[in-house]
Amino acid sequence: MIPVITAFEQSPDRGKGLARDMRVRWALEEVGQPYEVRLLSFQAMKEPAHRALHPFGQIPTYEEGDLVLFETGAIVLHIAERHAGLLPRGANARARAIAWMFAALNTVEPPVLELVTVRILEGDKPWAGERMPLVQDRIRARLRDLSVRLGDADWLDGDFSAGDLMMVHTLLRLKPSGMLDEYPNLAAYVARGEARPAYQRAFAAQLAVFTGKSPRR
Repeated sequence: MIPVITAFEQSPDRGKGLARDMRVRWALEEVGQPYEVRLLSFQAMKEPAHRALHPFGQIPTYEEGDLVLFETGAIVLHIAERHAGLLPRGANARARAIAWMFAALNTVEPPVLELVTVRILEGDKPWAGERMPLVQDRIRARLRDLSVRLGDADWLDGDFSAGDLMMVHTLLRLKPSGMLDEYPNLAAYVARGEARPAYQRAFAAQLAVFTGKSPRR
C-alpha cells in the first residue's frame, strides 16, 4: 500500500527543504518506499477535513490504509520500524537511535525555532535586539554539547539512522545564521546528510512543488 503524505501547496521556505514534510520524504526515500503527496493550501489546512487528520491543522500527515499519523517524529519512527534502513538491528543500538530522534526534537530544535521566531515574527519588537543574544547563547550551548558528542565520527551512533535524519534536518535551519560554521564537525555532519542520495531525491521532490518542475529520477 502506497502511503500518502500532505505538504504545503506553497511552502513558506520557498523550496529550501526546511518544511517538515522533508523529514518524511527523506525517510521514505531512505527505505525505498514509494509515496504520494497531497498538496494543501493554508486555508485547506485549517478546514475540518484536514483537522480530522491533524488536530492542529499543520503538515505533514501520513495516511497508510486505516492508519493516520501526524507529528514528524511519530511518522519517521513508524517508517523506520516498518522498513529496514533507518534503525539498527541490535536492541540497544536501536534504542539509542530513537533517543537521538527525541534529542533532535526535544532538546536541539526548540532553541533553533526560537531563533526563527525572533528573526521573522518578532524582529520589529523593541526588545528583539536584547532577546536575540539570549537565544543564540542557548543554541550555542546545545551545539557545543552535540559537537563534543559527535567528535570526529560520521554519525551520532555508528551507522546513519533515523536519529541522524532528524538531527541533520533540525540543524539545517541554522545554516543561514552562520552559527553552524562555528562548529566545523557539525557543519560537515550536516553536509554528509545533505549529500545522501535519498536526501537529494527528497529535496528535489519538495523543490519541484515550489518551481512547478517535476524532479528527475
